[in-house]
Amino acid sequence: MLLTPGPTALPPSVREVMSEQLINPDVDPAFADRYDALLDKLGTVFGTNDEIVVMGGEGILGLEAAIASTVAPGDRVLCLSNGPYGDGFTDFVESYGGESTLVDADYDDPLPIVDLERTLERGEFDLATLVHCETPTGTLNDLAPALDLFEEHGVLTVVDAVSSLGGTPVPADRIDICLGASQKCFSAPPGLAIASVSDAAWERIEARDPESLYTNLLPWHDAEQPYPYTHLTTLVVALDEALDLLLEAGLDAVYDRHREAAVVCRERGAEMGLDPYPGPDRSSPTVTAFSVPGRATALQERLREAHDVTLSTGFGDLTDDVLRVGHMGYNADVETVERAMAALEAEL
Repeated sequence: MLLTPGPTALPPSVREVMSEQLINPDVDPAFADRYDALLDKLGTVFGTNDEIVVMGGEGILGLEAAIASTVAPGDRVLCLSNGPYGDGFTDFVESYGGESTLVDADYDDPLPIVDLERTLERGEFDLATLVHCETPTGTLNDLAPALDLFEEHGVLTVVDAVSSLGGTPVPADRIDICLGASQKCFSAPPGLAIASVSDAAWERIEARDPESLYTNLLPWHDAEQPYPYTHLTTLVVALDEALDLLLEAGLDAVYDRHREAAVVCRERGAEMGLDPYPGPDRSSPTVTAFSVPGRATALQERLREAHDVTLSTGFGDLTDDVLRVGHMGYNADVETVERAMAALEAEL
């Protein structure tokens, strides 16, 4: 049982379509038709009419491509953060010559909106980055207050929604570059980075004329066909099937299923004396991070060896202090979560 917060377990029909005869994406019109339909489905899930880009690479490619395409040397970028991925945007910005300003909070605190407002009043910024769901801590951030401020100050936004898209509503229509990936709530294999890109973002990218090659979004916008390079056919077909399952169920029903699985996970954890990190009011419906100081690695090993249940530990300083249950996508299922939590209870 794979209950990690990505990559997730795959539905049987997704595994099946991956065994279909390979389509040549460069010459077969059947692939182009399927790809066009895929973009329409992604637009529905994102909830935006902005152009959708599907790049061949793990989700981190999307994060770097967003920065590589929009940041020129000397550009001022505000990185709003309360987690590892929010902090990590500063590395991308500085690697492309940008000047990053980190407005941060402790990992168990909300986004620092008051500090953000003060920072925006003191200076001008070309771009802002933030994270919707911080997977390492299981935190779901309320983006609305920050997006209100960025709109007020005319700052373009880049949002990492990799672990929330398809599992909970994301305000992609208010975001200039909204980033997702195939291996999280979509329950497709890892290998596709997805982004919705606003007209304002394309204007900036075109004016910037990025020098990077594979991390450059512009070829996807300018291409005579919607993909400038040979696409990852099998992964595209798998994502297409996964999206069909999601949309057939209905987005509202899928979101409800994620919330129900999260509630069961946390209620069972509370019965065992486990507290969610950072707390139930800000925990994501897609992943629960339990605070288990000094025990996460040992518990992970025992669950895998004795129960064939795979969970994730935390990152960095939280590696041995946080145990994460990924109830996202195919695993946003009450019965599946119950089985995993029963195994955890046995080990505790």
